[in-house]
Amino acid sequence: MRLLRTERPRTERPITGRRSAVRPRTVLAATAAALAAAACLTAAGPATADADSPVNHACSPSVSIDRFSDALDKTTYDGTFVGNFSALAVDRDGSIAALEDRSSLFDLDRRTLRPERVVQLADENGAALDSEGLVIDRDGTRLITSETEPSIRRYSVDGRILDRLPVPSYLSVAPAGRATVNQTFEGLTMLPGGHTLLASMEYAISGDTAGILRFQTWTRTRDDHFRLGAQYAYRTDAAFLGVPEVQALPDGRLLVLERGFTPGVGNTVRLYLADPRHATDTGGIENLTGQAGVRLIGKTLLTDIVTCPSLGATAKQPQPNPLLDNIEGMAVTGYSKGRLKVLLVSDDNQNATQTTRFYYLRVRI
Repeated sequence: MRLLRTERPRTERPITGRRSAVRPRTVLAATAAALAAAACLTAAGPATADADSPVNHACSPSVSIDRFSDALDKTTYDGTFVGNFSALAVDRDGSIAALEDRSSLFDLDRRTLRPERVVQLADENGAALDSEGLVIDRDGTRLITSETEPSIRRYSVDGRILDRLPVPSYLSVAPAGRATVNQTFEGLTMLPGGHTLLASMEYAISGDTAGILRFQTWTRTRDDHFRLGAQYAYRTDAAFLGVPEVQALPDGRLLVLERGFTPGVGNTVRLYLADPRHATDTGGIENLTGQAGVRLIGKTLLTDIVTCPSLGATAKQPQPNPLLDNIEGMAVTGYSKGRLKVLLVSDDNQNATQTTRFYYLRVRI
């Protein structure tokens, strides 16, 4: 998402039946292989600080930051601007897929972050996407959201459209539905077992209480398509915070990013551990107002990124911590016995006052 018009000089869009429940399953071998390959990820590019620096790297009792990298900031590859990143995923070979919200999908070297390939994406009419969420499926195809409608399409590795998933009509952008432009499907993740896909709305739809967001799921069919599944409700800590990304963990819980921006102050970015497994299916509820009988997704704060050590980072605009920027993408790059390696990336909006920055976190859950 292009967060606020104050962050970029270009024309900005404004911000402002029964279904089956999620049942966590054993992680597919393909998923396990990808995590295992990714677990070996090492320092990428000329990071400003690393884990060997004589400083405290703790952000909270559960989270620490190893390093950050500004290596790709304001660079180009094969004639394409490298930035505007909205999502990350670990590919089957351990490389990093990085999606930008102006229809480009990059393959990055897992160690150096050096771009190795870029594929241009489009809709069925050849028009650009507002591409925000990314999942690499077990066959290597790419499931990608666009905020425009919103939509989820399946693409081949070379960028051909293979499928398009159904979306509840009320999640469509007004006037077709109740969603607000630029506030729809931001996060996308595959739940354990590879049978359930989950997309997070960034902000509430009209008629729902501000701060209560809908997380929609789809279940895989026998012919490898997806049909609509259960839906769950998640409450952000404040109405100005949205959800730019979610990532599923092997036990069925989720890592959830909440993010906001205050002009003259800077970004707020918080990381939560959330559990949808006992939440109410809200797909048949017209308005979510915090009413009794609706169990929201439970969540626990892991860290507020503002509490992380800055590690020598600098900011190009006011920030409560110079390490912060418009963090939007997240991928779990390693998992072992409740310990995660998590990679974050900021969306610089191709703006001179923002930075494309990668963050290497260690998380205990």
